Amino acid sequence: MNNRKEYLSKKISAADAAALVKSGDWVDYGAFCTAPVTIDKFLAKRADELTGVKVRAEAFPGQAAVAAHGKEGSFIYNNWHFSGGDRKCHDNGNCHYIPFVYHEGPSHFYEKNSKTNVCIFAAAPMDSFGNFNYGIANSLQRAMIENADIVIVEVNENIPVCLGGASEFINISEVDYVVESENTPLLTLPEPKITEIDKRIAQIIVEQIQNGSCIQLGIGGMPNAVGKLIAQSDLKDLGAHTEMFADAYLDMYKAGKLTNINKAKDKGKSVYTFALGSQELYDFLHLNPECASYAVDYTNNLAAISANEKMISINNAIEVDLYGQVSSESSGFRHITGTGGQFDFHYGAYHSKGGKAFICLTSTVTDKNGNVKSRIKPIFTPGTITTLPRTITHYIVTEYGMVNLKGKSTWERAEALISIAHPDFREELIKEAEKMKIWVKNPSCAVNFKTSAA
Repeated sequence: MNNRKEYLSKKISAADAAALVKSGDWVDYGAFCTAPVTIDKFLAKRADELTGVKVRAEAFPGQAAVAAHGKEGSFIYNNWHFSGGDRKCHDNGNCHYIPFVYHEGPSHFYEKNSKTNVCIFAAAPMDSFGNFNYGIANSLQRAMIENADIVIVEVNENIPVCLGGASEFINISEVDYVVESENTPLLTLPEPKITEIDKRIAQIIVEQIQNGSCIQLGIGGMPNAVGKLIAQSDLKDLGAHTEMFADAYLDMYKAGKLTNINKAKDKGKSVYTFALGSQELYDFLHLNPECASYAVDYTNNLAAISANEKMISINNAIEVDLYGQVSSESSGFRHITGTGGQFDFHYGAYHSKGGKAFICLTSTVTDKNGNVKSRIKPIFTPGTITTLPRTITHYIVTEYGMVNLKGKSTWERAEALISIAHPDFREELIKEAEKMKIWVKNPSCAVNFKTSAA
């Protein structure tokens, strides 16, 4: 059977694809912009006839219809990493987080920790060889497919073809059914708002980067502020080995900074497992041989990360406590995002020759009631999840400076972190540190109470 004939024999409607799901099934959606937006809508329409269908997604672009259907007991919606829409669903009690570290994701399927009855994902149109490219979200796709009883591809013409190092496509022979989608436009991210404080933090980090460094940027305005500042710097011959490929890398490329010539692995190529950003970014990735899409158990593999010398990992945080623990995924009991690859890259970068791992955050945050709060806290807000244990944390950066926590005792950590907290909160933090038995009277203490501005 030729590829086109096989394609037509497997082609069904979105409604018929949704009808393949049975009560009690585990259904896996594609990650990020490869979520099956069209089939999801038809599956949600079956809420009155289905019970106990468990759906797993990863940062759904918007709100999944199966999570917002309003029929209790029909669907149990779970997620590996929250998007803004997933967060809203969680706030309404309709989304449940799956704790994991990103590089281990595929192993949960290969080791049969996670069962898949139906795997549904969006992909680029089939090529002349019978292959569907995963586009801008490789992630866990291959592992889910190999674990699934039924595999359904939702074709979306808007998905770019992203060339890869491995596991970036599926052949029509491995597919059970094909659905031609509504060709939903891909989610694009607005230009991140970069504040003056962001710029100050970015400058501190950029000063630590050397020519030939390999860069990983996490999600959010702060890491992208660093990337944009790198693009404007005198740095050269940088590399990219990251989980997320963002517009900041495009800025570095256009400025001639991103050459990848010094990488030990994948020399000459920017390596990533998913991309989120502008349409210009997606157009840049389409059929670009200078970029390589891999499954996450390669991009986030600790050995692969540390193999590149001068690996630089830059990620956001929500809170840091005086022990040096980092929370980047929840605020109290409200889940915000997920662990993602922060643990992977923070640990991997530290073990790279000449590598450095940075957690950056503004010293304060203003809540919805207008109250200013310190983001460096004695202990986490009750319910807050630890993303990085204190044993892993390397550098912490605020607009008041940078501290290295490696090799530091509990009192040294408290002293260092208080020194980069907002001055208005330092005395209070010292009092709390004393209660916690992690403060000593040190004549050379770095904390300066007289400083009220960065």
